[in-house]
Amino acid sequence: MALFHYIGRGRSGERLEGEVEAATADAVASQLLNAGVTPLRIEPGRAVAGTVGGLWERLHRRPPSLDDIILLTRQLYSLVRAGVPINRAMQSLIESTRNPVLVEVLRDVLTRLESGHELAPSLARHPEVFSTLYVSMVRVGENSGRLEESLLRIANYLDLEKETRARVKTALRYPSFVLIAIGISVTILNIFVIPAFKNFFDRAGAELPLPTRVIMATSDFFVTYWPHMAVVLAGLILGFRYWVGTESGRYQWDRMKLRIPIAGDIILRATLGRFARAFAMATGAGVPLVQALGLLSKAVDNEYIGEAILGMRNGIERGESLIRTARASGMFTPLVLQMLAVGEETGAVDEMMEEVAGFYEREVDYDIRNLSATIEPIMIVLIGGMVLVLALGIFLPMWDLARVALGRGG
Repeated sequence: MALFHYIGRGRSGERLEGEVEAATADAVASQLLNAGVTPLRIEPGRAVAGTVGGLWERLHRRPPSLDDIILLTRQLYSLVRAGVPINRAMQSLIESTRNPVLVEVLRDVLTRLESGHELAPSLARHPEVFSTLYVSMVRVGENSGRLEESLLRIANYLDLEKETRARVKTALRYPSFVLIAIGISVTILNIFVIPAFKNFFDRAGAELPLPTRVIMATSDFFVTYWPHMAVVLAGLILGFRYWVGTESGRYQWDRMKLRIPIAGDIILRATLGRFARAFAMATGAGVPLVQALGLLSKAVDNEYIGEAILGMRNGIERGESLIRTARASGMFTPLVLQMLAVGEETGAVDEMMEEVAGFYEREVDYDIRNLSATIEPIMIVLIGGMVLVLALGIFLPMWDLARVALGRGG
C-alpha cells in the first residue's frame, strides 16, 4: 500500500485535492470516480511503511482478531439485508473499521469489486483474514442469491467458534498455572531456601542422611548451573516453536495435545463440536459434501483431526456412506454415530450435526465446570510430595541435631 496525492474536479466543477492510500494509481482513480471526483492528476507519494515511523507502526499493528471478523460479518449482513449495494457496503465498513490491517484488506477488496470481480474471489486474496470456509460460504451465497443468509450463518458460526476457543483455553489455563506455580516453587527452594539450610548443616558438621544429601546436591546444581539451564530452557522453547511450525511437528503436537491427561479429552470433544457445527453450517448452506469435508479439514485447527476428516472425504469419494466413513475415522462415540445414521437416512444431516455439536458442547461445559474438582487431588498429591521431600531432607536432620544438643545439655 502507498499514499497517492491527487488533484481532481468535483461534481460542481470545484477543484479538489487530497491524499488516498491504495495499492495502485488505477485503484485511486476508481475510488475517486466512484466518489464523484474526476481525477486530473495522480502522483505517488511515500510508501506507508517507507519511513522508520511507518515501519514501526506496521510492525506493531494488531492483526484482525476473531471479534473483528465477527463484527465485520454482522455489519456486512445488516447492510446487505437492508439492500445496500455491496460496493457501498464495503465503503461503509472501511469507514467504520478501526483495525488498520483490516482496513487495508477491505480497501483491496473494494478495489477488486470496483474492477468487476465478485466478493468471494476478492476475499480469497486474503487467507490470513478470511478462511477457506468463510470464502466458500460467501461463494455459495453469491451463486444462490442468498448472500445475507450465508453471512448470518457465518456470523453465528464464528460466535460459537469464539465460545469454543474460550472453553479450550479455560480447560488448559488451570493445569498450566498449576505446573508453572510448582516449577517456580521448586526453583525458589533450590536457589534461595535450601542453600541457607546447607550452610547451617555445614557449620554443624553433622553426618547428613541420604535424602538430605540428594537435596543439597540438587540445590548445588541449580545454583551453579542456573544460567546454563536458562539458556537451555530458552533453546528448548525456540526449538519447540520451530518444530510446531513445521508440517510434521504440527501434526505430532496436535496429536499429543489430545493425549494430555484430563485436558486432552476436553480438547478433543471441543474440536469435534467445532467440526460438527461447521459441517452443519456448510451442508445447510448448500456446500457439496465432499467440498465441505475438504474445507473443514483445515478449519478445525488440529492437523491430526483434520487428517481424519480428509480420510472421511476420501471414503465418500470412493462411494462409501457418511456413517461408514465416520465410523472408520474412530473419532465419534456410538451415540453420535447413531445420530449421524438417522440424519443420513432422513436426509437431514445438517440438523443431526447441529445436535451432535450441542451434545459435545454440553459435555465440554460439564467437564470444564468440574475441572477444578478433578485437578485438586493431583495438586494435593504434588504439594504433599514436595512437603514430604522437604521434611525428609531438611527437617529430619534438624531434629537429629536438636536431639543431640538436648542430650549434651542433659
